[in-house]
Amino acid sequence: MGILLSALELAVVEDGSPATEVLASTAAVTGKLEELGYHRVWIAEHHGSPAIATSSPPVLAAHLAAVTSSIRIGSGGVMAPNHAPLAIAEQFATLSALHPGRIDLGVGRGPGTFDEKIIRALRRGADPATDDDYRADVAELLRHLAGETGIRVLPGEVPTPEPWLLCSSAAGARLAAELGLPIAVAHHIRPQNTAEVLQAYRENFKPSQWREEPYVILAVETICADTDAEAAYFAGPCAVIKSYLLNGEGGDLAFPTREQAAAHEFTRESKELIARFTAAQAHGGPEKVVRSLKDLAAATGADELMLTTPVYDAAARARSYELVAKAFG
Repeated sequence: MGILLSALELAVVEDGSPATEVLASTAAVTGKLEELGYHRVWIAEHHGSPAIATSSPPVLAAHLAAVTSSIRIGSGGVMAPNHAPLAIAEQFATLSALHPGRIDLGVGRGPGTFDEKIIRALRRGADPATDDDYRADVAELLRHLAGETGIRVLPGEVPTPEPWLLCSSAAGARLAAELGLPIAVAHHIRPQNTAEVLQAYRENFKPSQWREEPYVILAVETICADTDAEAAYFAGPCAVIKSYLLNGEGGDLAFPTREQAAAHEFTRESKELIARFTAAQAHGGPEKVVRSLKDLAAATGADELMLTTPVYDAAARARSYELVAKAFG
C-alpha cells in the first residue's frame, strides 16, 4: 500500500472576502478531496485572524462531514488550553455519533492566536496554560473518551473519535509517545524540529488502547501548479505574510492579492528565510512536488502526508490537490 495523502484546510481568506464565501469554498474543496481519494481533511483552530476563517473546528467539521460521505474529517487541531476537556469530548463524541468511523480529534498545545486579548477572552481571564496544565488536560480528555471519569459523555454506546496529538517539539512528541497516541508533526511550521520530534516519539512510544505502534502524519506545505513559475506566483501572498512571521512580526495580517505580492519588496534576509523554509516543503510543478513529498516521506518514515496549501483561491487550491494526487498515481 502506498503512502496515504490527506489535507489540512485553513479556509484561507483573500483580503475583503466574507466568511460565507470562504467557508462555502472550503466545503467545495473538501468534496473535491473526497472525489480525488484523499484519506482525511482536518481543520485548524485560529482566532481573530483576517487571513484564516477556522475559529470553530467542531462546527466546521460537522458541516464538512455532512456534505461528504467517506473521507475522514477532524481537527488539526482543537487547542486544548482554550476548552474544557469534557466540552471537547462531548463535541467530538457527538460528531462521531453522527458520522461513525469518520471523525478524528487532533489536539494541540497553542492558543491559535497571537492576540493576548483573545487568549484572555477564550480562557476567561485565566493565566496562560503551562505544560503541566496541557498534559493534565490531554490526559483528562482521553479518560472522558475512554469512559473512565464516571461522567456520561453521551447516552449509550457511541463510536469513539480517534485521538491525535499535534507536535512541533520534542516535548509534545514525548507526551504523545507516553500516552500511546498517533501524532501529526507540524513540519509545515517548524521543519527544523522534525527529526528531533520523530526521534523522541519513536524512542519513547508505549502501546496503548489508542495505538499499538507509532503512527506519524507529516504535515507539509504543498503548493502545486502546472509549472514551477505558476506555483511560485500562487505562493506569493503566503510568502509576504511569512516574511513578517519568520521575523516575529505581524500576527494579524490579511493575505494580499497575488498582484500585490508580486510587487512586494522583500529584504535580503526575508528572501533567505523564505527560501530555506520553502526548500523544506513541496512547491512547484507536479514532478518537483511529488519528488519533494516522496523524499520527505522516505527521510522521515512518515505513514501519511498531510498537505496544507495556503492559497486563498479555492480553484487553485483544488487544482493543487488534484495535480499531486494524479502525479502520485
